[in-house]
Amino acid sequence: MKKVIASPLIAASLAMILPAGNAVAAEQTLTRSTGAPVGDNQNSLTAGQMGPTLLQDHHLIEKLAHFDRERIPERVVHPRGTGAHGVFKATADLTDITRAAPFQDVGKETEVFVRFSSVIHSKGSPESLRDPRGFAVKFYTEQGNWDLVGNNLPVFFIRDAMKFPDMVHSLKPDPVTNLQDPNRFFDFFSHIPEATNMLTWLYSPLGIPTSLAEMNGSGVHAFKFVNESCDSRYVKFTWKSRQGNNGMNVAEAAKVQSTNFNHLTSDLYQRIDNGEYPVWDLYVQTLDPTKLNDFGFNPLDTTKEWPEALIPAKKVGELTLNRVPDNFFQYTEQAAMAPSNMIPGIEPSEDRMLQGRLFSYADTQRYRLGINHMSLPVNAPKAEVNSHSQNGAGYAAPRKGSVNYQPSRSGHGYVDDASYKVCSAPLTGSTQQMAFEKTQNFKQAGEFYRSLSKSDRKDLVEAFSGDLGKVKNDEIRTIISAFLYKADKDLGKAVAKAVDVKMSDVKETAKQYKD
Repeated sequence: MKKVIASPLIAASLAMILPAGNAVAAEQTLTRSTGAPVGDNQNSLTAGQMGPTLLQDHHLIEKLAHFDRERIPERVVHPRGTGAHGVFKATADLTDITRAAPFQDVGKETEVFVRFSSVIHSKGSPESLRDPRGFAVKFYTEQGNWDLVGNNLPVFFIRDAMKFPDMVHSLKPDPVTNLQDPNRFFDFFSHIPEATNMLTWLYSPLGIPTSLAEMNGSGVHAFKFVNESCDSRYVKFTWKSRQGNNGMNVAEAAKVQSTNFNHLTSDLYQRIDNGEYPVWDLYVQTLDPTKLNDFGFNPLDTTKEWPEALIPAKKVGELTLNRVPDNFFQYTEQAAMAPSNMIPGIEPSEDRMLQGRLFSYADTQRYRLGINHMSLPVNAPKAEVNSHSQNGAGYAAPRKGSVNYQPSRSGHGYVDDASYKVCSAPLTGSTQQMAFEKTQNFKQAGEFYRSLSKSDRKDLVEAFSGDLGKVKNDEIRTIISAFLYKADKDLGKAVAKAVDVKMSDVKETAKQYKD
């Protein structure tokens, strides 16, 4: 009879959960399901002594959401994906500004899994369609999993998570015809002037990447680096491809799609199979919190870049992709990325889009894969998991013992470790529902347009007017042209002419919007 051998992963998991003698280990540090240690399991994170509980308390959200589901669909966004294994190597020692594990020693290596994706188009869609591309990196650190979940473009359409479902609904197919319709999404964006920057990026050739290996990435949001002394500074992450950052115009994309609508996946996997491992350099920009109001824009606004001329970038590491997953479903499809998967030394900023994503991304994974998705091999942390989360649908790692609660005087179980508590941060103002004071909706869009080559500007105008020209409503075409005119007069004039709206109307409309 064939001898059955347990897989190394399961064997290792069992070794963690069932120590020698099958006795439950005493006084081990309580962790989240990601393996990250818990600093305080007794008190929720609140806005001051008498203030409300904060949505960014991701330990509380995770704990309650798991409990709610103790008694598994295509992703709504980022449905089409391509994944690869790799390694991140630190090239700078950042112990002075963060205690995050990957940045503690020069040369330190951390295993990663990267998932690239199309944001809007469905799972079986051609990879040659115009769409922002997800660039999500899961770091398997000794302090649990850290997910840096971003895109290939450095900005986003909106600045507040309140509008995210509306934005996605407008970009998805019409619920009546099941066809994506520019009449719908430009109707929405005609109310959202801050989207001008992202739309300008998206309709440039970079909106249709030539290759996943030839594509930059960005964390988009501002996060926080925190060191051992709880000193904090805002940080942005940017992946710069050593292979270049290249895209295609409409004609080039049509030619590619006619012969291979999987060109991004096939190109990446062929490179890896040939030993031509793609490499990205990781750069960080850091900002002293006291300098947050020193700019004409709000640095916590996801529709804005941090110009390197104002906030210098520093290379801190290298990412190399070197292995294709053994099974698409078990790795690429089941990979569950969420920005709430953080580790000590990395904390959320007050960025309104990030605050919403901290809940939404983790919750969509719980809905899509089930509450025990962190036990799946692609999501399972390499760090030891000591958690009282139990049962629920799907595979859950084996556990033993009567103590499945905390705290306990039994001498068994887990304890929270105050050295990992979230750092305190000062608060100002009152609870409110108000828009950003500093909007600066158009400036960076114009700067990006003027940074492009003459041919890329021509391609941008062609692509933009190709979709905007399908919009039947004259007012919407005029408003969008006015947004572009506010960004750059030549861009606005070129698109207005191409979509047949009067320049006099465009200029008059533009006066209604501040720079």
